[in-house]
Amino acid sequence: MSDSVKEIFTPGSPGSSGAPRSPEPGRRPTATKPTPSTSPAPPTAPAALAAKVRTLVPSMTRSMQRVAEAVADDPAGCAALTVTGLAELTGTSEATVVRTARLLGYPGYRDLRLALAGLAAHQQSGRAPSVTPDITIDDPIAEVVAKLASDEQRTLADTAATLDTAALSAAVAAAATARRIDIYGVGASSLVGMDLAQKLLRIGLIAHAHTDPHLAITNAVQLRSGDMAVAITHSGSTGDVIEPLRTAFERGATTVAITGRPDGPVSQYADHVLTTSTARESELRPAAMSSRTGQLLVVDCLFIGVAQQIYETAAPALAASYEALAHRHSARTPTR
Repeated sequence: MSDSVKEIFTPGSPGSSGAPRSPEPGRRPTATKPTPSTSPAPPTAPAALAAKVRTLVPSMTRSMQRVAEAVADDPAGCAALTVTGLAELTGTSEATVVRTARLLGYPGYRDLRLALAGLAAHQQSGRAPSVTPDITIDDPIAEVVAKLASDEQRTLADTAATLDTAALSAAVAAAATARRIDIYGVGASSLVGMDLAQKLLRIGLIAHAHTDPHLAITNAVQLRSGDMAVAITHSGSTGDVIEPLRTAFERGATTVAITGRPDGPVSQYADHVLTTSTARESELRPAAMSSRTGQLLVVDCLFIGVAQQIYETAAPALAASYEALAHRHSARTPTR
């Protein structure tokens, strides 16, 4: 096996009400997902707070958005305010401020204030990422390149900061032992799905990316316990992706959702939710473009994690695929 191969693996339904379903006979019990307002998640680190705000703001109520945007725009100023002061500043109520803090991952407003103070200190050190302005039709190409590069960097950093590594580890373990892996995505997400399928195939796993909704469902009904289904949808509400994932879930397969909206309908049929971030959408850069960056990072993390777990079989499989394709990449002498 070549050193170059070893180096690669060096460890380094939309109409649903959303109510949890009762497991079918033989189906593993599915835990009910906690509501943030009653069962807050572990506190978010200060460095990840701004990233989490950008990820969750689109799914918040308008009043909660005002609170979240205020703390992200001026963490130092908001850290000095009481819960009453922040409610007055944002034109909301104390209850809204507390609910927003919990949705962002803090037990209460006091914990959010501490995180805001930490974020303010982080920004003053000069290490905080800048917010990329929108690209306009008048921007010279050099500025477009700079803005896109900055936007991509922020999206990657936000995704890395908010990605649930416990859920990722569980998804990796399931994929590494899966008999078969089905992947669902439409539009830009279908490109990400095909990328994941190709990667998994090259390390010897049986993986198929389905972009036709009818074929996706037809294949999903064949899944069972020991199989895996992955849904990729930035909005978390794409019906053509949710339906086959629900079918796979009901058949007993392990299900994974890669989404920018962890509170979306797709999550109720996912055993493991991998959240992505997205850069700010602009007129010339729709969400489908910016969301793909975070999705590709999650896909790469999933792939490398699986390759680490099955290294003894993955490395030879990858080497064999390189060898099989080598002649297609070599220079050819033109024939007369």
